[in-house]
Amino acid sequence: MPTNKELADLIFPEVKETVKDLEKRYPERNLPEGAEVTRFAPSPTGFLHTGSLFTAMIAHKFAKQTNGIYFFRLEDTDQKREIAGTGLDLIRQLANFGINADEGYCGDHEEGSYGPYVQSKRADIYKIVIKDLIKRGRAYPCFCTKQDLDDLRTVQEANKVIPGYYGEYARCRHLSIAEMMENIKAGKPFVIRFKSKGNHLNHVRVHDMIRGDMDLTQNDQDIVIYKSDGLPTYHFAHLVDDHFMHTTLITRGEEWISSLPIHIELFESMGWQPPKYAHLPVIMVNDKETGNKRKLSKRKDAEAAVSFFLEQGYPKDGVIKYLMTIANSDFEEWLLENPKGNMDDFHLTFDKFSLDGALFDMPKLINISKEVLANFDKVTFTDQCYDWARQYNPELEALIKRDRDLFEAIINIERDQEKPRKDYEKFLDVLPKITFFYPDLYDEKLKEEKLPFNEAISNDIIKDVLNDFASTLDLDNQDENTWFNAMKVLGTRHGFCDDRKVYKKDPNSYNGWYADCISIIRIAICASSQSPKLFDVLKILGKEEIQRRVASVIALL
Repeated sequence: MPTNKELADLIFPEVKETVKDLEKRYPERNLPEGAEVTRFAPSPTGFLHTGSLFTAMIAHKFAKQTNGIYFFRLEDTDQKREIAGTGLDLIRQLANFGINADEGYCGDHEEGSYGPYVQSKRADIYKIVIKDLIKRGRAYPCFCTKQDLDDLRTVQEANKVIPGYYGEYARCRHLSIAEMMENIKAGKPFVIRFKSKGNHLNHVRVHDMIRGDMDLTQNDQDIVIYKSDGLPTYHFAHLVDDHFMHTTLITRGEEWISSLPIHIELFESMGWQPPKYAHLPVIMVNDKETGNKRKLSKRKDAEAAVSFFLEQGYPKDGVIKYLMTIANSDFEEWLLENPKGNMDDFHLTFDKFSLDGALFDMPKLINISKEVLANFDKVTFTDQCYDWARQYNPELEALIKRDRDLFEAIINIERDQEKPRKDYEKFLDVLPKITFFYPDLYDEKLKEEKLPFNEAISNDIIKDVLNDFASTLDLDNQDENTWFNAMKVLGTRHGFCDDRKVYKKDPNSYNGWYADCISIIRIAICASSQSPKLFDVLKILGKEEIQRRVASVIALL
């Protein structure tokens, strides 16, 4: 009578190494007590989802704050769905948000002693473990065709039982070893299934770092662990990889909770200690059509793709800080107290995680991004803006390259103060707000757009105000207060009231209030009714350019 060993040798004759050999190849990591080994292990099947960025951020944070290791593994066992180049894209996008791996897949090479870090390159490792399972009677070949499985489901539906390949319905499980070997020798295609010892009538208690102890239905499914294409399934591959890479903490979405009994049983079948699991809450949105909460969708929601934030130019710190408010309920309070604080100083804990799916709050992200950009010094702002512009906005890139000092001066307006101006929510906002500073772009705007002067004020009054302003301007000998007072005097000379209360009582006696006079100057100089602090704008432009602009505007009136 043939044995399981003979069956295993027939299936994997080339495999000579054992699990013990693998344990020697991948020894325990030498890390400080309490250090976590975490990973981000995406499939190269598309863009980086915001939920995936959230998951990677959490894994990276726990590794960093415990002096552990965070690594990147590419799970490409489903090669039918693989999109070429996306693995490298994922790495680059994560790097944009400051999430860099200590080891793992790096695109054209790998770093670290626990690789390969691409699953398709680890076939020999999986074969060793699967051969061990077969030898011990915990795995077997299954010869069922797609039609066989469809017929099985039809029978189960008719019998109103749980669908799947288990117990009496696991037909190939009940074949003798001799029959299995005969089928293999006859060339019948097969997959390898795990032989479960579970029963769906029983429960298994598992611990989740966020949810605590959970009672889940015990696994009884004989899942496929090795496909006919020579690669393992996700369920099995991650078991092997996380064991030999010595992962201590797995962060993943809560949709994987239902699979946890399978994974726990797989670890137990090998006599391996499973890592700690933290199943993160799903990021939700309010559906605009139904008003109901739903998962953030890559088909319906632009913000579901991380590329959206990159293309729009949201600062990476802003996005990460917003996602951290989803992770820990006390982070927002910490952020208010430390607007310029280093995130490394915030200690992330599982007990502050929400159990419910957090709503993606775009207004909150915008507010945080404004705060982040406002608290950048001019050099940091310019550096990050230039890096973004090089990839997404050639016109802005050219302006910064043309005169970096000018750009920094523009960005620095109302920045060096206790409450800095919050002009920008993202780098995409920068160009439209600063073009008027550049004489050539200002001139183009004059040609293309009508200036938004108050139509209640005549052109003659506007001309008089502008001529007076240009001829009396003395920026070299004025600070902001003296300039402000000079503008009040100028306004009164042209019939504008400098007292709001007085003006309200008798508006018909004046050409307008003082602010209306300032608005004339602002529109002429900035080609807009809105601008940063006007005095700072004037100081940057200089007297000669101001007088040139005034003359150009007067000529148009």
